[in-house]
Amino acid sequence: MTEQTSIPQTAASEVGQGAAPNTAKKWFALATLCFGVLMIMLDSTIVNVALPSIKTDLQFSDSSLAWVVNGYFLFYGGFLLLGGRLGDLFGHRKLFLTGIGLFTFASLACAAAPSPLILIVARAAQGFGGAIVTAVALSLIMGLFPDPKGRATAMGVYGFVCASGSSIGALLGGFLTNSFGWQWIFLINLPIGVFVVALSLQLLSRSRKGEASAQLDVFGAITGTGALMLAVYAIVNGNSWGWASAQLLGCIASAAALFLVFLKIESKVEAPLVPLRLFRLQNVSAANIVVTLWAAALFSWFFLSSLYLQFVSGYDPMTVGLAFLPANLIMAIFSLSVSGWLVNKVGIRWPLTAGLATAAAGLFLLARMPVQVDFVYDVMPGMLLFGLGAGIAINPMLLAATNGVPESESGLVSGLVNTSFAMGGAFWLALLTSFATYYTQHLERAGLEEMAALGAGYRAAFIAAAGCALLAAVLGASTLKTTQADDNDGTPAETDA
Repeated sequence: MTEQTSIPQTAASEVGQGAAPNTAKKWFALATLCFGVLMIMLDSTIVNVALPSIKTDLQFSDSSLAWVVNGYFLFYGGFLLLGGRLGDLFGHRKLFLTGIGLFTFASLACAAAPSPLILIVARAAQGFGGAIVTAVALSLIMGLFPDPKGRATAMGVYGFVCASGSSIGALLGGFLTNSFGWQWIFLINLPIGVFVVALSLQLLSRSRKGEASAQLDVFGAITGTGALMLAVYAIVNGNSWGWASAQLLGCIASAAALFLVFLKIESKVEAPLVPLRLFRLQNVSAANIVVTLWAAALFSWFFLSSLYLQFVSGYDPMTVGLAFLPANLIMAIFSLSVSGWLVNKVGIRWPLTAGLATAAAGLFLLARMPVQVDFVYDVMPGMLLFGLGAGIAINPMLLAATNGVPESESGLVSGLVNTSFAMGGAFWLALLTSFATYYTQHLERAGLEEMAALGAGYRAAFIAAAGCALLAAVLGASTLKTTQADDNDGTPAETDA
């Protein structure tokens, strides 16, 4: 039977209270939101290629340099969930503007940083602002496009921005650092941030606050955010500490203990940060698992491919960025047009499954790269297949996670999805890179030449990442359901498609 998605209709959307916004205004508003999100996504990778220059100019030590990246990610991953809930309580538009403003100001502080400490603190502030923006942007898009057809297309645009931002960041970071200096990887955010704020004030109407706008589950926020930050801290230090070290196990145990306290609080308080009943919705639970596995594939595709092409095949950073261009182009074509059309024709489940399986095939092809690659024969086919699969899958994945969710809790679910993506991607990437290192060292001890062993380690990690994408495809096909109606308490009744 053909699957039909049921998207809740709202009387007052985030743009235009009580009336449907002008069609052109909706798309301009979407473009504005995507510019803001793209700025956040770029900063997840744009800094990486500038680290050697930053180390020299500010006299970072080898151990502290990693915190230029880790400080950002610690606050970004830790505050995604809280940012989404704050948007539900105090208004998504207000939180979006606050996040963009904080991120832009922190970018200026990064560019002007006179010392390592100031730069790391400013990067943490960027991460906090970025978490707020990412957590509420999806909710704003849901309010902009209450109709299924428009929402499917809008999710395709948003998904492409999220998926391509990292690879665009690597190319842009290399260009700016080589041409103008590392400070410009942060200064470029200033005109974008001002532009986004100015347009948002014109295009995004004030959103309605939640009924409990004066209430916040303070202890839930402290324990939930604390658990996430400890978990992120353990993940980003896993490789340097060792995955069986007392430090890492202690952090994980503390995070787990805080998380159990958080669950206990959420089951008791009247207005919880995370209503646990949401996890009784099969689509919410299943989609978050699928998103976690997909993040493993996407993070691995970008980072492992970048490392392989630079360290094994000898590409420079600019050439690596260009190597991702064909995949980004095909991802754009399919996520911006074909994916939305498929969702409106056959529903969420099968485009999601087919896209994830195609992306897995792309990773399997990349796992056959030799040490000295021929780009057209060894790299491009895997890149194109992955871009094709990602372009088809991201749109239905986002729709599956948010389908049937009450508007009053859309920010929370958006925060959950983004938390699953960020945490899942970081965890699996750290695990897979550790696996690649372990396998490389094993082969070197067995007598294999250094470059051959390094390439074999990365290829083994590609196969593991492909397995994650394939498992996500199987789970998407077997567990996602179609929401048919909403109960009065906001719990949708679900039936098999």
